[in-house]
Amino acid sequence: MLEISDLSVHYDAVTVLDKLAFSLQPGTFTALVGPNGTGKSSLLKAIAGLVKATGNVRLNGSGSLVADDRLETIAYMPQDVGVSSSLTVLEVILLGRLRSLGMRIPDKMHDDAGKALARFSLEALQARTLAEISGGQRQMVYLAQSLFRDPSVLLLDEPTAALDIRHQLVVLDQVARHCKANSTIGFSAMHDLSLAARFSDRMIFLSEGEIVADGPPVDVLDSRLLRDTYGVEAEIVRSSNGTLHITPIKAIGPPRM
Repeated sequence: MLEISDLSVHYDAVTVLDKLAFSLQPGTFTALVGPNGTGKSSLLKAIAGLVKATGNVRLNGSGSLVADDRLETIAYMPQDVGVSSSLTVLEVILLGRLRSLGMRIPDKMHDDAGKALARFSLEALQARTLAEISGGQRQMVYLAQSLFRDPSVLLLDEPTAALDIRHQLVVLDQVARHCKANSTIGFSAMHDLSLAARFSDRMIFLSEGEIVADGPPVDVLDSRLLRDTYGVEAEIVRSSNGTLHITPIKAIGPPRM
């Protein structure tokens, strides 16, 4: 279990996150949602140890995680993975297990890397460099690398931002399946509420640096919450297969920044 307590982030005199407290269970995928600028990326970075924060981040009852602990147990994928390099796609995947690499890469590790690529139908790209593939393909490569690491905690910041509709479904389905099959704690910032409701076990709503709703999508998603949090009038419909679909109708009140 990942336990967050009294977690705060300040940028100069501005409080971005204010004493957040929650826990995440192994084998679950949780969507972190909320308006732009409300602290979603900062929360993920704070858990990963990438921004200065106060409070505690504990895993499986341990003391607060230090930097080396987080490198061993947490995989973090930022929203912007536009880095271009001469590394091949296969090399990027293998770097997910950098600490296990030696002078010779075992055949099994090569096979496992190939399977990681196959999950996203990327096998044909393995000999290409990152500079030779699209932004969406790079995003899936780095996600495949994150899963290849087999971390205890998987932190994703808008993992479908550069993807078309089909690949959004493929990616989120694979992430949710991986978390359940490997007892991984999955936590992802997302903007698309319909996708979040469909694939997540739980949704945490952030607004102005505080948690305003937390629970299974069917329990927390309602028109009042969307009006108060996002400033929109929206229709929420349950489809025949039980998933929720959110259709924004109009913005309410003054523009929000």
